[in-house]
Amino acid sequence: MQIWLAILLIVVALLGGVALGFFIARKYMMTYLKKNPPINEQMLKVMMMQMGMKPSQKKINQMLKAMNGQMDKQ
Repeated sequence: MQIWLAILLIVVALLGGVALGFFIARKYMMTYLKKNPPINEQMLKVMMMQMGMKPSQKKINQMLKAMNGQMDKQ
């Protein structure tokens, strides 16, 4: 009877550890991406130039603001 209790506790602890690890990793990645966005001003400028557009600073700022607003909603 004691062995089943030990196995049950091990399984519960394992599931709890996996769930806790998932939420901690998710929170870490959200803060990391907020501090270090995947697309910065220089990358956006290069992408616009490759598409044949001549990027103005105003347009780049608008696109960055829209992208950051989208990140905040998530």
